[in-house]
Amino acid sequence: MFVSYLILTLLHVQTAVLARPGGESIGCDDYLGSDKVVDKCGVCGGDNTGCQVVSGVFKHALTSLGYHRVVEIPQGATKINITEMYKSNNYLALRSRSGRSIINGNWAIDRPGKYEGGGTMFTYKRPNEISSTAGESFLAEGPTNEILDVYMIHQQPNPGVHYEYVIMGTNAISPQVPPHRRPGEPFNGQLVTEGRSAEEGEEKERNEEKEDLRGAAPEIFTSEAAQPFPVRHPDRFSSHHPDNLVPPAPQPPRRSRDHNWKQLGTTECSTTCGKGSQYPIFRCVHRSTHEEVPESYCDSSMKPTPEEEPCNIFPCPAFWDIGEWSECSKTCGLGMQHRQVLCRQVYANRSLTVQPYRCQHLEKPETTSTCQLKICSEWQIRTDWTSCSVPCGVGQRTRDVKCVSNIGDVVDDEECNMRLRPNDIENCDMGPCAKSWFLTEWSERCSAECGVGVRTRSVVCMTNHVSSLPLEGCGNNRPAEATPCDNGPCTGKVEWFAGSWSQCSIECGSGTQQREVICVRKNADTFEVLDPYECSFLERPPSQQSCHLKPCGAKWFNTEWSMCSKSCQGGFRVREVRCLSDDMTLSNLCDPQLKPEEKESCNPQDCVPEVDENCKDRYYNCNVVVQARLCVYNYYKTACCASCTRVANRQPGFLGSR
Repeated sequence: MFVSYLILTLLHVQTAVLARPGGESIGCDDYLGSDKVVDKCGVCGGDNTGCQVVSGVFKHALTSLGYHRVVEIPQGATKINITEMYKSNNYLALRSRSGRSIINGNWAIDRPGKYEGGGTMFTYKRPNEISSTAGESFLAEGPTNEILDVYMIHQQPNPGVHYEYVIMGTNAISPQVPPHRRPGEPFNGQLVTEGRSAEEGEEKERNEEKEDLRGAAPEIFTSEAAQPFPVRHPDRFSSHHPDNLVPPAPQPPRRSRDHNWKQLGTTECSTTCGKGSQYPIFRCVHRSTHEEVPESYCDSSMKPTPEEEPCNIFPCPAFWDIGEWSECSKTCGLGMQHRQVLCRQVYANRSLTVQPYRCQHLEKPETTSTCQLKICSEWQIRTDWTSCSVPCGVGQRTRDVKCVSNIGDVVDDEECNMRLRPNDIENCDMGPCAKSWFLTEWSERCSAECGVGVRTRSVVCMTNHVSSLPLEGCGNNRPAEATPCDNGPCTGKVEWFAGSWSQCSIECGSGTQQREVICVRKNADTFEVLDPYECSFLERPPSQQSCHLKPCGAKWFNTEWSMCSKSCQGGFRVREVRCLSDDMTLSNLCDPQLKPEEKESCNPQDCVPEVDENCKDRYYNCNVVVQARLCVYNYYKTACCASCTRVANRQPGFLGSR
């Protein structure tokens, strides 16, 4: 049998060498010039009637989450294609009828790759490009050796699943190209060469056996003579002649040359396991002595092209493929982390996911583990509540709350559980208050660069917290919001004149406002509008600018000063100052360094009694009247007028009438 294999291999290569120079194609029946091809059923020269293509689209509207059966793939199916119509959050799953999960079973989503199941190899694809709209797919050549079920893990509306596979029909003949037969393997258990007697075959086998015993590889002749009979490749076509091909007439071999190409071994296998590749090595040798000679002795156009041959086809040992640990489930304290552990096996330079039992010779790594990034921190209240921010009305009070680590250090609030954070600010109600006008300081700049202009300030009526002021409402006496200012007379000269800015486009924050800009000649009391050309030598003021009426934060407001506590010899007066936000509510966002004074001294001059010729003491002992507090009586107030008046100036409210 081995000698027969060598004969067929020799004839195969020789036919290929002879076919190349002519440029004619070889059909699936291995005849030169044949146009036969394998049909979809796998039949050489077939008409696609030997099998049946089953296809359809699963479009059912699904309501519940979970696994839903899409289609059944029967035993013996080939050319299997299961594809989502477009990308979705659903997943395809594959399971055997016996209940064994092949892809995406038990709510575990597998990586894209190759998976064995049903006697064939399935390629699982899941496009991950952001711009891609292609859905998931299962592809397999088949044939399957058992019934398989395709499922969808439903999570969103079904986009549709297209399925297609091929099954052999009842009147179909078996494919003439067995899908798993290796090159040189007998077809239907025998090798057949046509147009040659049994005796000639046996003689050839004996000659080849002698050559094999001498350790030499089969020769490949470069003779241009045709073969005496058509050569058949055992793995390509059947043992009968095609009807439309007549074997060429036998011709005697021509040996016009003394050298020919010969295979002398193979290259080293590319891998030690898992199906590698190697190539035959062809050398130019003497026909009789088989001695290697320079390649120039042989016809280079007849040198066979080395074809890849499989080697070390036994699979590599399976191994556990360990994924990366996930993040810890908790940022502090005891948590959990997970990783994916798959049994994989390398074959044909591809790492395939296989059933876990193939890794049973190895201890399976853990898939879950406890983790603790650090010990959790806790909240601590460092101070008691402060006093209320206002003496009356509704204010706020605060306390210091910090996040403290297990070693006592103050850390960022994010280190503690924000949901458990104690309040560090709360409202407080100190009772009702009176009302008063609150004003800002006058603006520093006058609205006019020369001549008469105005300065402005903000005025608002607010609740007054200074209880000594006897005010119950703001009333109609609203303080002025503008005051005149004068930067001196305008001299007669040509210059740009800018009008008033329009209102700001927004109420707070950064906006824009416009104004008119004209060229004028100013005089003492009038001005003359000129052509803009007259002012071209001057820098034109902007006609648009950004504006900021008030920050979208807060600023200081204050009341007017109270009356001085004394008319002479130094007293004091007070006003209330508040930080208000844009909506005129209390705020703590004002700059403390810009806070106006709330108290100041007043009337520091000495008290000078007024001399009244009609107000004199008529008695020498008026001091006794004062000590006895008799000045409240009109008689003593007149008799001791000077003494009683001095006491009244020092003690307001001392005198009265009875």
